[in-house]
Amino acid sequence: MIPGFTSRRRFSDLTEQEVLALAISSEEDDARIYRSYAEMLRDDYPETAKIFDGMAVEEDGHRAALIDLHKTRFGEVIPLIRREHVAGFYARRPIWLVENLGIERIRAEAEGMEKDAEAFYMRAAQATTDADTRKLLGTLAAAEAGHQERAGELEKEHLDDDALAAEDRTAKRQFLLTWVQPGLAGLMDGSVSTLAPIFAVAFATQDTWTTFLVGLAASVGAGISMGFTEAASDDGQLSGRGSPMKRGFASGIMTTVGGLGHALPYLITDFWTATVIAIMVVFVELWAIAWIQNKYMETPFFRAALQVVLGGALVLAAGILIGSG
Repeated sequence: MIPGFTSRRRFSDLTEQEVLALAISSEEDDARIYRSYAEMLRDDYPETAKIFDGMAVEEDGHRAALIDLHKTRFGEVIPLIRREHVAGFYARRPIWLVENLGIERIRAEAEGMEKDAEAFYMRAAQATTDADTRKLLGTLAAAEAGHQERAGELEKEHLDDDALAAEDRTAKRQFLLTWVQPGLAGLMDGSVSTLAPIFAVAFATQDTWTTFLVGLAASVGAGISMGFTEAASDDGQLSGRGSPMKRGFASGIMTTVGGLGHALPYLITDFWTATVIAIMVVFVELWAIAWIQNKYMETPFFRAALQVVLGGALVLAAGILIGSG
């Protein structure tokens, strides 16, 4: 074997004792994951946190039962084997990835954890010809199915319609504050603030490549500026606006996108073709901003359209006039 290289064992090569040890370590890991979910959600989603607390307790109970079974069949010493040691064994998404998902995705992730484990044990049980091993794997599959049923019971116990509606409102508000609001501000800034310099250069030089380079520089520069400004303006602890990193990325990326939308047409070499397409893109961007304001910020569509389209049209006109002069 190459030094420093550790091969993963196939599930079919594990002994019954190792399969049982693997199940014990997996139950322990899952209990830890559920408790991490609970702590992560406790402040904003207390009822869902209670569900994960209950699921962690269930995992502890199953782990204890599996340990008792191991003591009966194989003795006190449990082999050290974890899911990452076994090729093809179901994996778990790292907590630091899941914490960036919405509440519904986290609930679905937990449900998927139980389904993955049940399906794996069922497939493994069907593949073995040893009666004792088949019985053991069937027991594990039934235990995972029991987890799903218990999760449903806990959801009914803690998440009535009022609690679910309250958590949904909290999730929507958090989504708006963390992603939509800074993203919308960035899109507005990128779409409107770059209009004047891009079209001024376009009409002053009638050089499409120069215009594209100016538009690219203005868009990227504005995106970097908006991203850092948003991230540095508020750490989100007191305002509840969420991670400054997430808000910074949302604002910076959408600012860049807003500017690039009407800069990209100037990759076309014919000046008037590029300009007509760029102006059409501008009005699509402005109407998109008005639609987002109406859908997510509940701004009346006519008022949003009037403010955004009229303001953008004035900036566009200013850029064209300055460049033509």
